[in-house]
Amino acid sequence: MRCTMNILIGCEYSGAVREAFRSKGHNAMSCDLLPADDNSPHHMQCDIYEAINTRDHWDIIIMHPPCTALAVSGNRWYGRGQPKHAERLDSIRWTMELWEYAKTKSDRVCMENPVGVLPVKPTQYVQPWQFGHGETKKTGLWLHGLEPLTPTDIVEGREQRIWKMPPSANRWKLRSETYAGIANAMADQWG
Repeated sequence: MRCTMNILIGCEYSGAVREAFRSKGHNAMSCDLLPADDNSPHHMQCDIYEAINTRDHWDIIIMHPPCTALAVSGNRWYGRGQPKHAERLDSIRWTMELWEYAKTKSDRVCMENPVGVLPVKPTQYVQPWQFGHGETKKTGLWLHGLEPLTPTDIVEGREQRIWKMPPSANRWKLRSETYAGIANAMADQWG
């Protein structure tokens, strides 16, 4: 018999990871400064620290901190000597403080971010094509108390379609969403 876990998905407005865990019967909540894309009642629109502090202890915390200033793809704006470098340094500090704080509230923590400049190396990198999607988007997972994800469905036809999206008002949101195959692997393997 599986037990129900209390799981927080931080900095998630899409609901992809939250709903993957909820479909397995877990009490999963998401939080973000933005409202939930799916209008879910299982979403807290608030700062991640506020959401973490709604419980003394979480069974799992999975976080998707903002990556704009952290990703190597932003080096021309955020790199050393560039106009937004101070924002990158603030983002690194905030993200690392969040990582350390989350580990005080849960024995099992995952932090997800693309290839970037954080001072601590990720435990593993995953690709959407390892989990049933014909895309390339190398993403780091920093894991505390969790096993690395095992690929579930390696597919061919790998392209960088997500990076070829034309400019639009919501391009940043579409590029940052977690693929369903990865979300389901998290729920299946960690839940």
